[in-house]
Amino acid sequence: MMITSTDARVATVTVTVRYFAGAKAAAGTRSEAVTVPHGATVADLITALAADHGDALTRVLGAASFLLDETAVHDRTTVLADGATVDVLPPFAGG
Repeated sequence: MMITSTDARVATVTVTVRYFAGAKAAAGTRSEAVTVPHGATVADLITALAADHGDALTRVLGAASFLLDETAVHDRTTVLADGATVDVLPPFAGG
């Protein structure tokens, strides 16, 4: 089946990724819009971010926690909705 331009818009979702602390430094930006295939999961997004930003962010992503629309992600197989916001929270030191 051929995908038309209308189908292509439906076949993807765009999420806002916000980076904090060391994740922001590693990504080189505070936030970005990322387009992923419809049905993509948090794990798929993490893989895409690592591929786009390289080793420094890959290391941070390996230790980071994630929020999806301000709720902690406990299951990285959670499917992303169009317009969602994902926060990347590296481990924080302190007490």
